[in-house]
Amino acid sequence: MDFLKAEIAAKRKSGDDASSRPQKYMRKGDIERLKREQKEAEEEAKRKAIQEEQERKEREAVEKAAARNAKSKSNSPFPDTGTPTEGGTSEAFNISNEEAIRRLRQKGQPIRLFAETDRERRLRLRALELIEERGERGTSQNVFKKALEEMEGTLDKEEIERRAGHTDKGKADDPSESSKRGDTPKAAAAEENTIIDLALIKTNPDKLYPLIYYALKRVLKEWEQSMAERPDQIKRSTQGKLAAATQVQSAEYLKPLFKQLRSKTVAEDVLGKLAEIIHYMQKREYQKANDAYLRLSIGMLRGLSALPWLAREKISSDQVAHVLNDEVSRKYIQSVKRLLTFAQSKYPPSDMSQLMG
Repeated sequence: MDFLKAEIAAKRKSGDDASSRPQKYMRKGDIERLKREQKEAEEEAKRKAIQEEQERKEREAVEKAAARNAKSKSNSPFPDTGTPTEGGTSEAFNISNEEAIRRLRQKGQPIRLFAETDRERRLRLRALELIEERGERGTSQNVFKKALEEMEGTLDKEEIERRAGHTDKGKADDPSESSKRGDTPKAAAAEENTIIDLALIKTNPDKLYPLIYYALKRVLKEWEQSMAERPDQIKRSTQGKLAAATQVQSAEYLKPLFKQLRSKTVAEDVLGKLAEIIHYMQKREYQKANDAYLRLSIGMLRGLSALPWLAREKISSDQVAHVLNDEVSRKYIQSVKRLLTFAQSKYPPSDMSQLMG
């Protein structure tokens, strides 16, 4: 009996050893099953990788959109004019302290009241600008209407004087502008005819103020003389009156710029762009002057989302920080463009490719 048990145990042990040894061959079904499982595992890994990549891109897109919205709100030069909430007022008009101080000084307002915080100062500045904007909307048309009335009154006066035989055609130029700056007429004439050197933008910006001042004054005076030298028939026509009123309106709008040039308070980047405009205007390269004007005016327009990507990159590479922030700046920049248009008509370029479009 013990012999049989020992024999059975030996047989069982030899059978286990045989089953534990690796097989030297595999069935075709097993091979196909392994290949199928391996392929499914690879496809599942690829599917997970693609899904993770899509989720990552979606998260990045959401983060970029949120950052872009926050940046556009903080950098917008046209703050929300609606009724601000208590928590969102500072976000709607988020400008630097230096910019707030500069604008308050331009308006002749104190840069800080007693115990006034930076946020309260920005709110005070915003309130002042809103009051001015609402007032300017009504006065813009009034200035033009007043200019038209003055033109009609001047024409009537000239008609009366001509009939009475007292018309003075040898009227001397008014030297009041030169006397205000303490310059002699010869010095003023020399600076009027001096072509601005663009190297002064970096080397000696202070020298640009009188050069720009007298160059603009000269073109404005020539425009005024051109209006006065027209025949009476053209002066009394509707188009003639509108042209004369436009000249008077432009002269009025340029007064704040002339004041800043006399006091040397024009922002550095604005001064540089004005110097470029005058430089190319003096050289009769009006296309380049217009490009400088566009860089000056477009530099502040933050609504670049409607422009192509390439145009946004080109504009953002040379932006001006605070042109067109307020109504006064918009008006005198528009008047500079009018002077540029008049100069092109009076002094056309020899190369027609330099004409503005």
